[in-house]
Amino acid sequence: MFSWMVWTTPVAVFFSCIVVMLALMTLWETRAPSVLRKGFLPIATTRGDRLFIGLMCAAWINLAWVGLGEKMAGWFSLADEPSVWISFVVSMLVLALILRKG
Repeated sequence: MFSWMVWTTPVAVFFSCIVVMLALMTLWETRAPSVLRKGFLPIATTRGDRLFIGLMCAAWINLAWVGLGEKMAGWFSLADEPSVWISFVVSMLVLALILRKG
């Protein structure tokens, strides 16, 4: 069923983190419903809104990293493409920033 996708360790970790975040946010929302608040994002958001926006940003960061990996190897004279673990860490930091301060 999933033979069309290359399931590398970073991809599996990334999607596992998303599943765990969704499960934990669901439990948190049932225990303590969120309220709208205004952070640095230009709209008032709830926890779920910020999670969605953060996950979208994380996806775009990872897609850009994979898409530009070959070019970055040329730009920075690297022997290989940069590790996708770097984009994973960056995307999780951006997600945490949006969840906390967004």
